[in-house]
Amino acid sequence: MSIELLPEFIREHYEAHEWKHACAILKEDFPEEWKDIISVLNEFRLYKSSIINPGGRKSNISEFIDSYLYERGWTEKEFKTQVVVDEKAMDAPTHKVDCFRNRIAVEIEWNNKDPFYDRDLNNFRLLFDLRAISVGVIITRCDELQEIFKNLGRGPSYGASTTHMSKLLPRIEGGSGAGCPLLVIGISKKLYVEDE
Repeated sequence: MSIELLPEFIREHYEAHEWKHACAILKEDFPEEWKDIISVLNEFRLYKSSIINPGGRKSNISEFIDSYLYERGWTEKEFKTQVVVDEKAMDAPTHKVDCFRNRIAVEIEWNNKDPFYDRDLNNFRLLFDLRAISVGVIITRCDELQEIFKNLGRGPSYGASTTHMSKLLPRIEGGSGAGCPLLVIGISKKLYVEDE
């Protein structure tokens, strides 16, 4: 498995899974994007204050990752797609990708409802089939963080029907990503920092 291409720090501090040689494709064919993804994962820490003081529209966790990548030339991207039948064109828009650069799509699913995974995986499948992306990456949270949320009195905000690893993996194993190479990264409690 090319998951061994991930640096030791990331393998020890995150839960990582890949399908269809995503790490090898990223490292060999998209070295700059690989470098950015590795860099943001190395820099990220799960601060107590980010859990206790949630963001507005977007969580502090998602905001950190998005901003880090945007500063390096990634953008939020909506693809304009159409279906053409007998010269009649019909728009078939896709959902926006959180972070996109050079055929690599990254979604951050920190604390959304778990059907967002279906949306992301379907989007990756479609964009891969249309040759718009080469690899899809999802950064989410590990189930073990629930214990921290509960201890901080935030357990109900991070309920069983929200985005966490055990809700994502069965979808991928069931074929939801289809042919798209996928890298899935779970934020673990080893990244937790008591800053308050």
